[in-house]
Amino acid sequence: MAVTVDIKQLLEAGVHFGHKTSRWHPKMAPYIHSKRQDSHIIDLTKTVEGLDKALPFLTSVAASGKQVLFVGTKKQAKDAVKATAEKVNQPYVTERWIGGMLTNVATVNQQVKKLKDLEKRMENGDLEKRYNKLEVQRFAEEIVELNEKYGGIKNLNGRPGAVVVVDVLADHNAVKEASVLGVPVVGVVDSNADPTPIQYVVPGNDDAIKGVQLLLDYFGAAVAEGVAKKGDA
Repeated sequence: MAVTVDIKQLLEAGVHFGHKTSRWHPKMAPYIHSKRQDSHIIDLTKTVEGLDKALPFLTSVAASGKQVLFVGTKKQAKDAVKATAEKVNQPYVTERWIGGMLTNVATVNQQVKKLKDLEKRMENGDLEKRYNKLEVQRFAEEIVELNEKYGGIKNLNGRPGAVVVVDVLADHNAVKEASVLGVPVVGVVDSNADPTPIQYVVPGNDDAIKGVQLLLDYFGAAVAEGVAKKGDA
């Protein structure tokens, strides 16, 4: 059963609140409903239209067995992004987008391999057998550091089928790398961002955590539906 979008929920979560009119991007004009005081109001019928295209796409990606990479590195969104991705067992980036995460796979894979290897050796006691306490402590710190950078993509198998970005301005490097590789982007696009590089534009407030959480719930449900379809196939 396809994920149903409720415009009332979007309104209650404040998804329609755009940025100040002075900060707007002219290419967002088709998605703007009106101005209120000195801020833009996003047209929620356009948000629903965007979700009605993006959600079945995410379901089809997950049903095909490909992964969906969730990206959200800004402070107020990162916990929600991580929780959503983990709930549907998908990769994520919430700390910092490291250049080449998608386009320089060899280097990234090297670091991920190192992380997995250290974790395994720490778990099975190999490090404790071979090194003194101080050295083991250094390895433990290295594991934490590597996990911060690469923990979310430890189980990313090659190129994802789609990238979900909750703030296309803050994470423009993720959008850029996905574009280079031809990986479609589902992006929450606020009134101050350029929607042009985004294949599946979901116009909406990318700052209010309630709104971001609601959109993530929709994205997560769409992916979960695809994973279930794959399981039934």
